[in-house]
Amino acid sequence: MVFAQSSDKKQVRISSNHRFFTDEKGNPFFWLGDTGWLLFSKLNREEAEQYLEDRRKKGFNVIQVMVLHTVAAANVYGDSALIKKNVAQPLITTGNSIKDEVQYDYWDHADFIIDLAAKKGLYMAMVPVWGTNVKNGSVNQEDAKTYAKWLANRYGTKWNIIWLNGGDIKGTDSTKTWQAMGAALKTNDPGHLMTFHPFGRTSSSDFFRNEPWLDFHMFQSGHRSYDLDTSRNEHRYGPDNYKFLWTDYKINPTKPSLDGEPSYELIPYGLHDTTKPYWQAADVRRYAYWSVFAGAAGHTYGHNSVMQMHQPTDKSSAYGSKKYWYDALNDKGAQQMIYLKKLILSKPYFDRVPDQTLLSGENGQQYNYMAATRGKDYAFIYNYSGRPFAVNMGKITGTKVKASWYSPRDGSKKLIGEFANTGVQAFDPPGGQKSENDWVLVLESQ
Repeated sequence: MVFAQSSDKKQVRISSNHRFFTDEKGNPFFWLGDTGWLLFSKLNREEAEQYLEDRRKKGFNVIQVMVLHTVAAANVYGDSALIKKNVAQPLITTGNSIKDEVQYDYWDHADFIIDLAAKKGLYMAMVPVWGTNVKNGSVNQEDAKTYAKWLANRYGTKWNIIWLNGGDIKGTDSTKTWQAMGAALKTNDPGHLMTFHPFGRTSSSDFFRNEPWLDFHMFQSGHRSYDLDTSRNEHRYGPDNYKFLWTDYKINPTKPSLDGEPSYELIPYGLHDTTKPYWQAADVRRYAYWSVFAGAAGHTYGHNSVMQMHQPTDKSSAYGSKKYWYDALNDKGAQQMIYLKKLILSKPYFDRVPDQTLLSGENGQQYNYMAATRGKDYAFIYNYSGRPFAVNMGKITGTKVKASWYSPRDGSKKLIGEFANTGVQAFDPPGGQKSENDWVLVLESQ
């Protein structure tokens, strides 16, 4: 088992094969994240309770949050985070504890939410300061180091912390500052795992794959549709998020990898043009199954209105948000993420590998692409468009296999029948070939 020393046994760890996460007992920890980016700054304590409890009930176990969205950050109670917008000078109110009902210090309020999440068994994956602040010169290398040490000392004893260095930025931008931030966090807080949240269509492995402070990889497949994709010119993978895993899976040293920011539910294609179509529940399902079946150690879901905690008091909204955060909590995509988690955890976990050789013949492109994964005695194949396909049998143990259809929409399972575990077997998903008619073929050794 590979992990840094921690003062609390509950700290999430990395599995012995370096592909997945585990809990303190070595049991599978499937990262199911939600992006609550502005949680610390925009929600009061009652609202934070509502949000965290909802995510707990839906099976999420990681909340991705910005500690500082900007260097001018203040919380909903009007308390600023920093003195003179300097990350090296956090604004601390003497004697103002998290139980103080008169004034809520920014950091005490953050502590309250972190501790509340801990009570619910939720991990907080925290970005110390969003990347734009470093890029625009508001954070220099020395101040970043000082701030990171302060954060490490404040939160090092809390078991439910995971660090996300960076924040929607390329590692080639202000590299020395990100290196200083990562090194200072790891030196002063060796007990918590850390990665780098990168710019769209890039991965932490593009920049920091060999750094000792980076424990696992995170990529951002981003929000662009195929018609908006520029990845060919950028030498990146674009909407095909499984391709990031193809690369990360082969990297030495081996580290877990996951999509930390795919297309958000109800956000416009490409983000900025609100006349474009908006990503729907079926789209967030597709990215989740594609990446996990390609070998990811989990997946992060996001919703346009929830990630920015859009509320009635906002003078405007970003990216065409049409709902308030509390109404968006129950949108279909968020509710359906639990079915992926349940499916993955229903079978032996640590021997699961991606295996496209399960598919017989040529695979489809774009929305017709199918993703396959298997363990020793089971296999899963995800089909987004409901098109007929064929499977090379004999990839798992047993002389016969039981085949079933698993629905990513409601978690139901429909028995197909029993088949010989040899040759090539054709399968035709229910409902015919059409977009959003996604199914998982489940094969189980008999």
